[in-house]
Amino acid sequence: MAAGALFGLGLAVSGMTNPDKVLNFLDVAGHWDPSLALVMGGALLVTVPGFAWVRRRGRSACGDALPTTPGSRIDARLVGGSALFGIGWGIAGYCPGPALANLAHGTLEALVFVAALLLGSQVARALPRPTLPR
Repeated sequence: MAAGALFGLGLAVSGMTNPDKVLNFLDVAGHWDPSLALVMGGALLVTVPGFAWVRRRGRSACGDALPTTPGSRIDARLVGGSALFGIGWGIAGYCPGPALANLAHGTLEALVFVAALLLGSQVARALPRPTLPR
């Protein structure tokens, strides 16, 4: 819970809960705003060494075993989901983290986005999963 609160605080402080910041980042031919790239770069500066440290340890910071990594197979389901995520991000200016953070403000657009996110996740769960060869 503390990590989620810290993440939400970081989103708010950096302005990434404002959909206009995200949309301006995606508008490379108009009012382009590079601040999202700077926030992502700053996050990577913290995350990459942290993940490297955890991998060297072989267990999480809490001492739990690391989960096994899922297959790295690129299939239609992955490409379709990624495209849908990107299209939704480009239209709404929200991705799940900032949308959840904006629920605290009670904005209708955040509420609609999160409702669509939850509905979409349930539709995705209902779709047949391909069987992977062993």
